[in-house]
Amino acid sequence: MPELTPLPAHPPLRLALGMWALAAAAYMAGFFLRVTPGVLNGPLMRDFHLNAAQLGNLASFYFYFYAASQIPTGIANDRWGPKALIVFGTLLTGLGTLLFAAAPNYAVALVARGMIGLGHGVAWVSLLEVSARWFAPRVFGTMSGLSLSAGTLGAVLAQAPLLAMSRLMGWRWTLAGVGIVCLVLALLAWRTIRNSPHERGYRDWLPSHAPTSAREVLRGLRAVWRWRNTALLFVAPSGICGAFLTFTTLWGAPFLEQHRGMSGERSSWVIAAMLVGFSVGSIVWGRLSDRLRLRKLPYVIGGTLTLAGFALLTLWPQAPAGLLLPVLLASAVGAGSMVVGFAWAKESVPQDLAGTATGVHNTGVMVGALIQLPLLGWVLDALWTGRSLAGVRQYELHAFQMAFGVLMVWVAVALLCVLLARETHAQPHAHASQRSR
Repeated sequence: MPELTPLPAHPPLRLALGMWALAAAAYMAGFFLRVTPGVLNGPLMRDFHLNAAQLGNLASFYFYFYAASQIPTGIANDRWGPKALIVFGTLLTGLGTLLFAAAPNYAVALVARGMIGLGHGVAWVSLLEVSARWFAPRVFGTMSGLSLSAGTLGAVLAQAPLLAMSRLMGWRWTLAGVGIVCLVLALLAWRTIRNSPHERGYRDWLPSHAPTSAREVLRGLRAVWRWRNTALLFVAPSGICGAFLTFTTLWGAPFLEQHRGMSGERSSWVIAAMLVGFSVGSIVWGRLSDRLRLRKLPYVIGGTLTLAGFALLTLWPQAPAGLLLPVLLASAVGAGSMVVGFAWAKESVPQDLAGTATGVHNTGVMVGALIQLPLLGWVLDALWTGRSLAGVRQYELHAFQMAFGVLMVWVAVALLCVLLARETHAQPHAHASQRSR
């Protein structure tokens, strides 16, 4: 009787965490770089001689390339695994950061921001893929929350700590150091990360599957828009999350400093608190949605909180700090409800289109910010009265009110889309993909 070969064990937790930690560090570095224009808005406007629209475009170049990379990243992960994407993305992020640090003019800085956005654009999907392959399915939700928290930590470090380092060493040397860290992370990822446990002699958590062809992806992209929720849930995060990203990435700090009398350090801590609130909110709303088996209600409550924050900024920007700051924090927590949309989008289409729906939804998350960042800059420039301070344009309060009014209207439209979307009750779609709704 032939001897049965025992199946290998699943990978130990310590090894799995090591794989995840490197991927999470790369994601965190990219998140750090995403929000740097808000902290460095003064030096960037002065050194590159920028107006608000140009600064907004500089910040949004990251989002253009980030959004464009989402669906190709899913195909590449199927074909080559997350390791290649993490190494490539972190290397490109590092090179883009070094180029930005040395940029002699605005045009080169735009190219560098595009490189950073493209490099970081592959990080989130690849990090989730590492989590899915190296951890048991029952903890995937936990690992997803931890992954988002790692990114948020990067954004928090890009507030007061970045401001302090830039004042000590100059913003160019500070970002050059971040670029070198990214290159080191890329080398460590190349040497350490493996696509699946079997490459280290352990049992895989996920069964192997044939890679999805580009033709199949394009067919799915056409098909997924036949379901009404796809379009509604594409627009929803562009407002509810997009307004939050636009405020925390760039335009929140100048407003707080120019019209709320805050120092650079204090305004950066306010932004950091909002980022933490967003991270906590995403975990709370996601958990609440799963427990209630409802998608619409948590999203509506969160979106309403976000709308209240931007309504206050628009209609009463000089509200007492004891009111304004808690409302801003609540609006950030509310924006975290956008995480419900990922599950909702997957449940709104047949299961064979769920992955495509997720990619489309994730693109919608970024569309708001990539349009709003330069749009708000254009509004501020159109209302600029000619006042400058140390080479940095100063904008009147009514200009910020008009700019935040754009965000308020966008959030209101997004909230309406949430209200119009069909509730799925946390259940997968029951119909075949041939049938449309």
